[in-house]
Amino acid sequence: MLDRLSPLDSSFLYLEESVTAMHVGSVLIFETPEQGFDYEELLALVANRIAYVHRYRQRVRQVPAGLGGPVWVDDADFDLTYHVRRSALPRPGTVEQLGEFVARVQSRLLDRSRPLWEVYLVEGLEGNRFALVTKTHQAMVDGVTGIDIGQVILDDAPNDVVPIAQTWSPKEEPSDLELLARAGLGTATSPRRLLSGLRGGLEDLRHTGARVVEAAGQAATALVRTAASPAPSTPLNTTIGNARRVELVELDLKDFRTVRSRRFGATADHGHVTVNDVVLATLTGALREWLMNRGEPVSASTTLRAMVPLSVTDTAVDSHVGGPVVAAFIDLPVGEPSTGMRLRQVSYRMSQQLQHGQAVGAAGLAGLAGFAPSTLHSMAARLASAMSRRMFNLVISNVPGPQASRYAGHARMVASYPVIPLARGQALAVGLTSYDGRVFLGLNGDRDAMVDLDVLAEAVHSALAELVEYA
Repeated sequence: MLDRLSPLDSSFLYLEESVTAMHVGSVLIFETPEQGFDYEELLALVANRIAYVHRYRQRVRQVPAGLGGPVWVDDADFDLTYHVRRSALPRPGTVEQLGEFVARVQSRLLDRSRPLWEVYLVEGLEGNRFALVTKTHQAMVDGVTGIDIGQVILDDAPNDVVPIAQTWSPKEEPSDLELLARAGLGTATSPRRLLSGLRGGLEDLRHTGARVVEAAGQAATALVRTAASPAPSTPLNTTIGNARRVELVELDLKDFRTVRSRRFGATADHGHVTVNDVVLATLTGALREWLMNRGEPVSASTTLRAMVPLSVTDTAVDSHVGGPVVAAFIDLPVGEPSTGMRLRQVSYRMSQQLQHGQAVGAAGLAGLAGFAPSTLHSMAARLASAMSRRMFNLVISNVPGPQASRYAGHARMVASYPVIPLARGQALAVGLTSYDGRVFLGLNGDRDAMVDLDVLAEAVHSALAELVEYA
């Protein structure tokens, strides 16, 4: 049987252009252990782990003449050293220099003739540290046979990296004739697939079942709502190029929790305020300061619409990330001058989205194409790529991470920054991950449209400080 890409996974290959790279990145920073950590150890670590995740040794093969969807085939010439690379910053390298390196690396498309992932060992970081910069194509991260490479190499305790016996041998790659024959056989033996193909690639009904009606209804509700009130025109929505700027911001999780637990007045207890609400309020304040610094018109009614993927608790929907994933569309009140009122408005609007079923069930939408997401950050990128630009101004993906240390070999991870890809017409994407008492933001912006991305990064610090003072 051919290992076909799902319709949605295939779409990320079709939609990818030089200005819209469809891979999700991460920047993981580690303390160098006493025994050191070098390129050879990283090679051994990655080789050990991908022995159990076969997708990392497979590449995409197109069916001749487009008579069938793309398939995964084993890469007979798989070269681990091509995917695991080594670089260095001029010592002592700063986080700002690391961000510039990440911007250059993440803007380059992955090689379609090879497995769609890369890892960079970046040495020379100040404080006796090093970084691992990862790139994994969204077509790979389906939550079943493929997960992000950054997750593959981490452990919850330090371990010796002992190379294991590599017993993998590639399956023989089918010829063009065999691919055509199998594609024809699959169509002939599946009337549903034939009907789906004749209708322009509609999903195989066997993969959707009863979830089609529910998911389609959710999608239609969101589309009707946003069509009646499209996202406002902002500097964040413009023609983008293929070069990027990346800012890496570190904050204290304790500050967010302090604001979240605050009592508003003598009797009113706003216990419904979540850490995610505080995150959004912080970014709202930062975006307000950024807009005003640019001289953009900001009135009391000015808003920016954010698409915010969330993980919620609902046993009725399957998920591979500890709970279903929903995409909420939140109008951030960047025109509101009061710090406390911005937090109240963000919290109210988020609760209204969830209580009234206005959030689109991403797991349900994904079911239409026959896959399940593996990470919230990947889902954010998938949804951003699939949905109309008129629906939102930017993506904000906030993933709660582990609050205990993670390790690569004996090296303890001290920071984890997500890098969310930009969709066409989107100049900024924001990824956040909480880890071990800290909150790490990756701001990914178009190089020309976001020349002042560093101003926005600084504004994040001042916006959080305002909230803490208010609390």
